[in-house]
Amino acid sequence: MPGIEKLPIEETLEDSPQTRSLLGVFEEDTAAMSNYCTQLYQAMQRIYDAQNDLSAATHLTSRLLKEYDKQRFPLGSDDEVMSSTLQQFAKVIDELSSCHAVLSTQLADAMMFPITQFKERDLKEILTLKEVFQIASDDHDMAINRYSRLSKRRDNDKVRQNLEVAVEDVYTSRKKQHQTMMHYFCSLNTLQYKKKTALLEPLLGYMQAQISFFKLGSENLTQQWEDFLGTIGTSVQNVRREMEEEVGHMQQTIQQMESSCDPLYAPCDPDPGHSPVCRNLTRKQGYLYIRNKTGLVSSSWERQYFFTQGGNLMQQGRGEVAGGLVTDLDNCSVMAVDSDDRRFCFQLLFTYFLLILCVLAARVNQSALEAVTPSPSFQQRHESMRPRRSGRASSISSVGSEPSPALSVLSLDALVAPETPIQFDIISPVSEENLGQSKTAAQSGRRSNPFGESGDSTSDDSEDSILHQLFIVRFLGSMEVKTADSVDVISETMRQILAARAIHNIFRMTESHLLVTCDCLKLIDPQTQVTRLRFPLSSVLHSSSHQDNKRLFGFVLQPAGGRGDSRAVCYIFESNNDGEKICDSIGLAQQIAFHSEMDLEEQSRLIAASSRPANPPVADGHFLVLSNSQSEDSDAGEEGKKKGESEA
Repeated sequence: MPGIEKLPIEETLEDSPQTRSLLGVFEEDTAAMSNYCTQLYQAMQRIYDAQNDLSAATHLTSRLLKEYDKQRFPLGSDDEVMSSTLQQFAKVIDELSSCHAVLSTQLADAMMFPITQFKERDLKEILTLKEVFQIASDDHDMAINRYSRLSKRRDNDKVRQNLEVAVEDVYTSRKKQHQTMMHYFCSLNTLQYKKKTALLEPLLGYMQAQISFFKLGSENLTQQWEDFLGTIGTSVQNVRREMEEEVGHMQQTIQQMESSCDPLYAPCDPDPGHSPVCRNLTRKQGYLYIRNKTGLVSSSWERQYFFTQGGNLMQQGRGEVAGGLVTDLDNCSVMAVDSDDRRFCFQLLFTYFLLILCVLAARVNQSALEAVTPSPSFQQRHESMRPRRSGRASSISSVGSEPSPALSVLSLDALVAPETPIQFDIISPVSEENLGQSKTAAQSGRRSNPFGESGDSTSDDSEDSILHQLFIVRFLGSMEVKTADSVDVISETMRQILAARAIHNIFRMTESHLLVTCDCLKLIDPQTQVTRLRFPLSSVLHSSSHQDNKRLFGFVLQPAGGRGDSRAVCYIFESNNDGEKICDSIGLAQQIAFHSEMDLEEQSRLIAASSRPANPPVADGHFLVLSNSQSEDSDAGEEGKKKGESEA
């Protein structure tokens, strides 16, 4: 190594211009060295940071490869070969991650520590000594100037005192400058040696760390890993070759379809003979615009995907996995429509309105039946639905009461016949009586309802009733039953209707107000207050609620032919409150109707003795109202009673 330039320490006291000039050269060399060392430190810091990032990324890659078995890809199957291959790679990369972690530790100790010490300690020490030396030199110059400006006369004491002070300042400042200058020269001379070691030690540590890393890698990556990598490389080339062949086939298919499908891009074929209509298709599918009426006049068209399946029209929304049933095509007809200003419009005409034939659920969809009624047989279901309390009126019962001996041996067909039509919406029957009322209303100048509904003005027969109870209910369905001798037919009807709704995906229910009076039962529209249906109280044979779901209840109506006719109709509802309360209210109305020969005071006592509250309204959504005339008569009866007691 060539000789090292040094500053002459023995000439520090003299402080000649030559010495100061040589000092300036050493200071410039120190500044250049400091700048270069800062840049080298930044470069080595990037190496160290990159190595730490590489170690962390390698560890993360190994962990993700190990978790491949836990991933669930929608299009991927359980590929054991791929899984085992990735596990082998995870093992190798995990070992490399350990090697990278060791390399990061070695770089921190052997590379970053020496250059950091040189930058933060040696160079900063020289800069500090330079500042101290500059201050000492300025103080020495000021002390010399003050000493030179003193007067030559020494006659008075003040002059002699100032001279002594100036001499002391010159002595102190010169001594401080000399000592500082010697230490400063020594540090600069030492720096000429340290700068060589400061550059070589980090590089030596970096190379030794890399050599150790490669040795660890060569020991871990043995010949078996090389064979494994060669096999994987061959597999990758085979997959790539297969992919290129498949891409070529797909490109040829695209070209053929582009040339053959060009006439299909037009909305209609200008040449009908080019693509003849095929009338032997068993399934049709495609997009149609369906009209949705948003008001009395306005309507909107929505584009939906439709397809036919087994005689049913299905609809499937975008993003849905399966379609839903729209209607049964076997019970409707298709015809063109010329009234709408649109091309290719057609409409579906239904043979019946909102009626769906329900085959017995046990024969159509056993799983749907089990979801509704898990009991394996009809007899076991009735055994599990034992009555929980007794003492109810004969006309009021609960689903699950003790079946009669004659009923225990009946089959399902004995209660509800298979393929019985189920009505899922309220349809007001237009009878001759309603037609006569309409004619009468037309003659009297009143407007009649074309849907067979009657308003509240026709309910004069119920205004004088002492009992008025209103409930909020939703109509689930009704169907004709074969027998009306037992209340168990209501439970079977509930099961049939719930099963049919589950099978046909029917969720819409019509909400109404059920008014219970001493004369009839009324279903009233909550918005228009129009009576939808009216059931005479004398035609109600049975009423009961569901044992498990107390919100479900129903009643059986006697047909128009009287009790001699074996057919009857069962109506099923869902209420906002307890269905037993509605059944109790119907039973109370029947008792009041039965005791209609009593005077008004006896009827009032009968209502007060009932188990249900008679005050309006309560939290469960039903209330009891007494008419004004009856209330006045009742008050008059109480006053007469009080008067008789006072006379006694």
